[in-house]
Amino acid sequence: MKVAVVGTGYVGLVAGACFAESGNDVVCVDKDEAKVRTLKRGKMPIYEPGLEELVRRNRQEGRLTFTTMLPKAVRDSTIIFIAVGTPQGEDGSADLRHVLGVASDIAKAMDGYKVIVDKSTVPVGTSERVREVIRRGTTHPFSVVSNPEFLKQGAAIDDFMKPDRVVIGAEDARAQEIMLELYSPFTRTGAPIMVMDCASAELSKYAANAMLASRISFMNEIANVCEVVGADVDHVRRAIGADRRIGTAFLFPGVGYGGSCFPKDVQAMIRFASEKSYQFKILEAVETVNKAQKTRLFTKIKKHFGTLKGKTVAIWGLAFKPRTDDMREAPSIPLIEALIGAGVTVQAYDPEAVKMARGIFGSKITYAASNYEALKGADCLAIVTEWNEFRRPDLNRMRALMRSPVIFDGRNIFTTDEMKQCGFTYYSIGRD
Repeated sequence: MKVAVVGTGYVGLVAGACFAESGNDVVCVDKDEAKVRTLKRGKMPIYEPGLEELVRRNRQEGRLTFTTMLPKAVRDSTIIFIAVGTPQGEDGSADLRHVLGVASDIAKAMDGYKVIVDKSTVPVGTSERVREVIRRGTTHPFSVVSNPEFLKQGAAIDDFMKPDRVVIGAEDARAQEIMLELYSPFTRTGAPIMVMDCASAELSKYAANAMLASRISFMNEIANVCEVVGADVDHVRRAIGADRRIGTAFLFPGVGYGGSCFPKDVQAMIRFASEKSYQFKILEAVETVNKAQKTRLFTKIKKHFGTLKGKTVAIWGLAFKPRTDDMREAPSIPLIEALIGAGVTVQAYDPEAVKMARGIFGSKITYAASNYEALKGADCLAIVTEWNEFRRPDLNRMRALMRSPVIFDGRNIFTTDEMKQCGFTYYSIGRD
């Protein structure tokens, strides 16, 4: 099939590469000429495991191309995905200017029937707004489809190629048939393709992220209760996770959620519900809990040391989660800002996110070349991101490098017994 993907950000690039991998001819469009040149050279603008290899292979085999020429891409394609950003407005709502602008440009370029697919995360009612924009700009027939993505950063290729489900909001039979054919290679193992109205499809993405964010905030609250009553959150987590009605996913306490989806989508859902005169009280609480949880590690550090001025703190992990370089809404940011404000010298390490961190903090912190280098002369270590390489370090080497053997584990990657046996003063989440 002939597919165009407008927008080469995280969602658009992964979708384009995966559609090409299944044999389609895909053209990815972006107005950023420098970005397109970079992609043509085989360089990735984001870090995502497996993506560079997938893009390179499909470019070599002629199924995947990159361009800035939207009109030609529209004319050469039957299906056009809109995968541009929906940045958060000051009031928490999703900004649809880019989505609607692309829809208008598509309409002007159309030369026959097209399926225009909203792949960006958009609030309920966006498909109708896109439909109206295109209707005003063309006399050619078209269909508008909502097809939300459910990708986890760090595992996006597997999520796309082996989805739990594919959600398609399509309100005419022709568009449904085309979308079912496009996605059939990804659902051969039995994953359902769920066809529904556009409004339900649009809400499904927000509902999924809101539910996951709610589980995270709930477990962080449970962890905080564990600390004040003397319980161990790991025991509690395993006990409730064994209940088949609950399950084990997203029950790990930590220093709050971040990234490009959960914070933005929770706030957007609160906002568009309020526009319909509905107060989403649970999500308001979820957001409040998450904001407070991001200060948890700093509070523990300050309580331990009392005066922080002149101290040196090592940070392991800057990205909001492992296997990505994304620092949007990362818990490391408010922690580091609070430490700097308290007069602390910060020595940070992350396997992938240092470039992003330099754009945020500049020369305000020191960027270590390894996790051990970050420990040199440190008064304590704060673990913020649970990269696998942090899980089995040389504890004796760590203790020798640090000025004082104190660890604040924001992801509970170590056991309390092991840390005590090795001579560390150890603080974690929900196990103190």
